[in-house]
Amino acid sequence: MSILTLAHAHGQGNERSFLLQRAQPAMTGLIHGSLSTLAPIFAVAFATHQPRYAFLAGLATAIGAGVSMAFSEGLSDTGDLTGRGSPYRRGAITGAGTFAGGILHTLPFLLPAYRAALLLALAVIAFELLTLAWIRWRFFSTGFVRSFISITLGGAIIAAVSAALGALS
Repeated sequence: MSILTLAHAHGQGNERSFLLQRAQPAMTGLIHGSLSTLAPIFAVAFATHQPRYAFLAGLATAIGAGVSMAFSEGLSDTGDLTGRGSPYRRGAITGAGTFAGGILHTLPFLLPAYRAALLLALAVIAFELLTLAWIRWRFFSTGFVRSFISITLGGAIIAAVSAALGALS
């Protein structure tokens, strides 16, 4: 085996390790945080029309989901058999990604004006969806449009159901 072949194989191993140990846990966290926190935030926002309560629901959900995902990923496997690396590192990356994905569209609800907070949150969600589709395209060779549609569909279902539940009260 030549030195160039070894260097190329080593580079592919590093790229695979990066994908398994860093990019995939981050992506899982970001998607989970971005999608799962929509339900409580929008249910509370539509039920109360009080941005303060939506913010508290979003903050609590982002923290709870981040901790839950950190433990879930960290306890899912030791990394020895799968080559996914340290469970503590993967858990921390997934938990941080989940929190980040959840808190971004929660922050607009710090605005006291209900409509402004809601519109800004929707703009942030659109940014999140575009970013998630780009990350999937960039690191996982998934088509950008396909990724965007898939993630948007999930978000739209969650937002619609939670808004409908919130509007019932």
